[in-house]
Amino acid sequence: MDLSNMSLGDLRNLQEQIKQEMKQREQQDLQKAREQIMAIAQSVGLPLKDLIATGGRGAKSGGKSGSGSVAVRFRNPDNESQQWTGRGRQPKWVKEWVEGGKSLDKLRV
Repeated sequence: MDLSNMSLGDLRNLQEQIKQEMKQREQQDLQKAREQIMAIAQSVGLPLKDLIATGGRGAKSGGKSGSGSVAVRFRNPDNESQQWTGRGRQPKWVKEWVEGGKSLDKLRV
């Protein structure tokens, strides 16, 4: 296609047609990706809401804290349910660990 022979109006019209076509193709690609993700989730028996809710880490990985927003960085070896992200004040069990002369690195996940 030789654009040099087209008028400015024709070029603008072509530009609008290109924008519309690109938008349509992006929507088609997005729909295709959604369908592929749904098919994969169904093939492994995983509800899509679980896949999305875990951020792709899997339901049993435990890679995140209970709030689901910040990953756990420290865990009490004596009580695995006691976890800490490393943010905010240290929990009592972390303080007691460190005051007992033990290294914080030994709690790192």
